[in-house]
Amino acid sequence: MFAASDDAANAHTARLLYTDAIKVMAGARRLGGISYLTADLREFLEHWEVEAYRRNLARGSQRLGRAVGKVALVTGAAQGFGLEIAQDLAAQGAHVVLTDLNSEGATRAAEQINTKHGARRALAAAINVTEGASVEEAVHQAVRAYGGFDLVISNAGVLKAGSVKTQPEKEFEFVTAVNYKGYFVCVQKAAPILAAQHLARPGYWSDIIQINSKSGLQGSNRNGAYAGSKFGGIGLTQSFAMELVEDGIKVNAICPGNFFDGPLWSDPNQGLFVQYLRSGKVPGAKTIADVKRFYEAKVPMGRGCTTADVMKAIYYLMEQKYETGQAIPVTGGQVMLN
Repeated sequence: MFAASDDAANAHTARLLYTDAIKVMAGARRLGGISYLTADLREFLEHWEVEAYRRNLARGSQRLGRAVGKVALVTGAAQGFGLEIAQDLAAQGAHVVLTDLNSEGATRAAEQINTKHGARRALAAAINVTEGASVEEAVHQAVRAYGGFDLVISNAGVLKAGSVKTQPEKEFEFVTAVNYKGYFVCVQKAAPILAAQHLARPGYWSDIIQINSKSGLQGSNRNGAYAGSKFGGIGLTQSFAMELVEDGIKVNAICPGNFFDGPLWSDPNQGLFVQYLRSGKVPGAKTIADVKRFYEAKVPMGRGCTTADVMKAIYYLMEQKYETGQAIPVTGGQVMLN
């Protein structure tokens, strides 16, 4: 049976309902034929308190999900912040495509989401964001599974801190390839799908959201490769927004502050606290705790950024219809726009 709808979730539900209806009709024929409800019975069911309760419950559950009916493709989603984004989107009703260079981790994460939220809610796809063929295949997997997608979150990123005087060129090239080129490649391969969907539905708007950084809004001492790649990402965001608006695609960036409690900062071997201590970025710091206190003191609101803070910005960008080309700081006041 083939079912078509305005999104994958509704099409899947319609297919299940009609499949069940066909089974009921076939079973009824074997038992003497179909017996339709009388007008009195239909009237009873329409006003039955149990049915009224079910309808109210269904309406309430639909209101709760800010991503119901959406299909989201998230890069760098096998672990850390990207995984948390995918999990939150799924909890809010979206179907999610978790893409990552770590395909095994993405597969495990997708299985966990499916176990929690239902079959087919998540799909894993291997991806190398610096290679066009790899990104194109992940995009095609999403289309084959769900018929298309509504949201691309370009989250994959790397950081290698170091002084411009000593940082190896290979490190600079690696950071630039993933953070800057990778964003370009993902948009290049996803935009034609989103444009085709808009052509079929002129009133339809989709979203591309880059997870940027506060380092894309102001320079970062002894961290030029990362900051430069993020500044470049905002330039791409503004340029993409101007070009793709005719295709019904909003393109925006979110610039989070520091996730002090996440693995990017707190990993005992390769976290930023360790890297910054080694590189001497924080004057006078002798321990990881010294580095952490130094950065906590920079945030006017007194804490690091969290996934929940960023998700509020993501849902705002998805729901609004009059913002494109913007870079939204989520920094606790550490970076303020003029």
